[in-house]
Amino acid sequence: MKINVQSSLKTLAAAALVAGAAQFVVVGTSHSHGDVTPQAVDTEGLDELGEDYLEENPYRLVGGEQYDLAIEIGSSGYSQNCARCHGLQAISGGIAPDLRLLEDGVLGDEWYLERVRNGYSQNGAYKMPQFESLLSQEAMWAIRSYIETRPKPE
Repeated sequence: MKINVQSSLKTLAAAALVAGAAQFVVVGTSHSHGDVTPQAVDTEGLDELGEDYLEENPYRLVGGEQYDLAIEIGSSGYSQNCARCHGLQAISGGIAPDLRLLEDGVLGDEWYLERVRNGYSQNGAYKMPQFESLLSQEAMWAIRSYIETRPKPE
């Protein structure tokens, strides 16, 4: 039996290429962030806020049970939509800003709402998606309420 060395080398090279590509696909998907599609947030139980966006976190202003519920809902909403970039429990790993450092009160609320509603791009590069079409105002403020509970770094 005659062996064609050149043909065998080509076959071996092709097999190695396929195996390497398959390994990349498997490793790439096993280490990915999972589903990065923004997720809707169930805000059942929170007072409806209407169509006009408020300038300040209404749940913080009301306090009590609404604020507590907003924090609970916001924790889930944050985990589903924000943690992959801003870090678990709002502790940034450096990919995106540490949201615990947002200013308190109206100034922080204004910056937060602008970014969440409209997203952010820099030099044509997409940095944060727009959430206005997906998250209700109630969900946005619930997430802000949760972020406010996270201790600021020392």
